[in-house]
Amino acid sequence: MSELAILGGTPTRNRPFPSWPQPAPDDLARLETVLESRNWGGYPFPNQLANEFAQEFAEYHGAKYGCCVVNGTIALVAALQAAGIRFGDEVIVPAYTWDGTAAAVLFAGGVPVFADVDPDTYCLDVEATRQAITARTRAIIPVHLAMRFADMDALLKLAAEHKLAIIEDCAHAHGGQYKGRGAGSMGDLGCFSFQSSKIMTAGEGGIVITSRLDCHEVVQSLTNCGRASVTDQYKKRVLGSNYRITEFQAAILQGQLEQLPELAARRVRNAALLTKRLSQVEGISPLPSQPGQTREAIYNYVFRYRRTEVSRDLFVAALDKEGIPCDGRFYEPVYRSDLFHVDAEAFPQLKRGRDEIVDYSACACPVSERAAYDESVWLPQFLLLGGEQDVEDIAHAVNKIATSIGELAGADTQLAGVKSLSRAERPRIEKTRNY
Repeated sequence: MSELAILGGTPTRNRPFPSWPQPAPDDLARLETVLESRNWGGYPFPNQLANEFAQEFAEYHGAKYGCCVVNGTIALVAALQAAGIRFGDEVIVPAYTWDGTAAAVLFAGGVPVFADVDPDTYCLDVEATRQAITARTRAIIPVHLAMRFADMDALLKLAAEHKLAIIEDCAHAHGGQYKGRGAGSMGDLGCFSFQSSKIMTAGEGGIVITSRLDCHEVVQSLTNCGRASVTDQYKKRVLGSNYRITEFQAAILQGQLEQLPELAARRVRNAALLTKRLSQVEGISPLPSQPGQTREAIYNYVFRYRRTEVSRDLFVAALDKEGIPCDGRFYEPVYRSDLFHVDAEAFPQLKRGRDEIVDYSACACPVSERAAYDESVWLPQFLLLGGEQDVEDIAHAVNKIATSIGELAGADTQLAGVKSLSRAERPRIEKTRNY
């Protein structure tokens, strides 16, 4: 019998990894205080805990202001509107990201333009961004992805040359720093998600941080049904909505922020050991180190699979059967996603004032497609919250499969759980994950 679990062997690991989310010690006391206060909702604005948390979170990341919102997608929508994006304006986004990054542009009335990513970071490639700029471009959304930062120095310089706004998508980067600057503090605005899988979570929620008071005031008004902001220095009036979070969420988020440094340090320590181990496995390539990171944030540990005998998807299925939770098609290029339902009838900005309707089926970003379908392997961050033995189990499972790759090559490809697609067949893969 084969030693590989996917072929009937014994799994490398049968015990669970640390659970997620992880509550903070004082969460129950804080929640009880909110419960007894009867001040549960988002009005009057801002509520005490939501306001306190927003300020603490902004300061932790090196920004002056913060405003909590209902989720990360709405954070991006509000940030785009605060940055002055108008109907038909183009906004450059990376092709390899969660669909919500591009959807937010559409919701704000803009037109997302996809640019490819850097092969060593999977973050927005600077030259691809430069080539995507047109007379209609008004903003860039770099996404700090999984465990790496976009090249913010080069992107900020490029944006300044063309008078473009920079809105950082930091849904994976809570607590991270790039060259001493906090995630979300380098551009005009920064947006975070507190969805369940994120390294800070209240189940749902989000926040916009900025050091621009003019933008902060607009975000506050957009979040609070159009009411004037607390400071109201710029006297802007907008049609707003109710994007407020509850005090219960804010109470949980205070605890999440308190324990963020300790949990982050644990992830970083274990990630370094995992990189050392995986570097010794044939056909496995950890992402190169990024010296510019001065405080790492690891939402998922990502490495690159570079064997030709078996598909990445079959390798991932085998690793999962060894008791190591993992994913390969975690993201796909947004323009290929089944969740990216976009046409000019629903979003007239794709055709109004244009000679030709924007056609996303014509997009081609080869690095993003290679990452999505052939190369990337994603390990959820909670695998790194345990001890060294957890890391050794992951590395052992990867090596076990790599050394038995010939045996796996003879297995039924349907064991991968997904169809191996040719490049011509890649346009549509149904997505079920809520990341």
